[in-house]
Amino acid sequence: MTTPTDQDQPGQGRLVHAPADHPPVARAKVGVVLANLGTPDATDYWSMRRYLNEFLSDKRVVDYAAWKWQPLLQLVILTKRPFASGQAYRSIWNTERNESPLLTITRAQTQKMAETLHRQYGDNVVVDFCMRYGNPSTESVLKRLQAQGCEKILFFPLYPQYGSPTTATANDEAFRTLMKLKWQPAIRTVPAYFAHPRYIEALANSVEEGYEQAAGRPDILVASYHGVPERYLLEGDPYHCHCQKTTRLLKERLGMSDDEIVTAFQSQFGPEKWVGPATVDHVAELARQGKKHIAVISPAFSADCVETLEEIQQEIRDSFLAAGGETFTYIPCLNDRDDHIDALAAVAGNELGGWV
Repeated sequence: MTTPTDQDQPGQGRLVHAPADHPPVARAKVGVVLANLGTPDATDYWSMRRYLNEFLSDKRVVDYAAWKWQPLLQLVILTKRPFASGQAYRSIWNTERNESPLLTITRAQTQKMAETLHRQYGDNVVVDFCMRYGNPSTESVLKRLQAQGCEKILFFPLYPQYGSPTTATANDEAFRTLMKLKWQPAIRTVPAYFAHPRYIEALANSVEEGYEQAAGRPDILVASYHGVPERYLLEGDPYHCHCQKTTRLLKERLGMSDDEIVTAFQSQFGPEKWVGPATVDHVAELARQGKKHIAVISPAFSADCVETLEEIQQEIRDSFLAAGGETFTYIPCLNDRDDHIDALAAVAGNELGGWV
């Protein structure tokens, strides 16, 4: 088969040895896809229900048997939860662009990443982003990149710590798309980067800046990660261990003592025992112990979203203040900070070896 590298001009062009009626083929490029969790298209009941149904029907997220889980999900959870989730999203919604902050931030990250990689590799690399749930879908973005000539694609889940309900399901969706293609691009997936020096440095920089801007130095820094059932840890998922190591490396970089930083886990639901301590309960306990000023950072989230802007800054903050805490400082996610983009570009550069 004649390949796009045989064409006689850049962009969409004629292949040198192809017949005159051969369809145009794009010049061969390498694609980089930043993959994040997802977002509803709107905050109304049906938009939220579609999004939650896709999310909570994923066997990587809830791995109960379908005969047991789906009746509960469809008849009970999806009857009530879209109202509460819609209210949470409305409290943080980007009304100017009519989209969730996660979508706004991921787009900004992609634009900066494209600029950074263009400076390094020129027009040979194309950067785009997708969502595991909602839009833009993984399938639509991978097909779009292939149409642009991307014969090789680096798929980059934006989760520093590997987790089967996050990294693995993002990769699963990319692989499912490949199963539908007649001509599959070569694909690589980016491994967890929870200990990458530039990622730790960016986290540390954000903490130092947050402490400088705070009204007095916080008594303790709470590193709040998204939780997972304890069963996942026992079954071999390394997420909990990755989180603990990120906190340790951050502590060492900041020169903090053991009593100046703690790891906790948020967003627990369901009857199972989850890894802990639970952030919402632990911040209240810290207040009862006399910690009047705490700071909270979310190292597992690459972009601020409903779990940080609503859960941490509202629910978890209220829990701390109700228990006697006085000052609550939230340190934003790394979002599109330049040092974060540099870290992501360094991680991507390691995986692009031999391709560019």
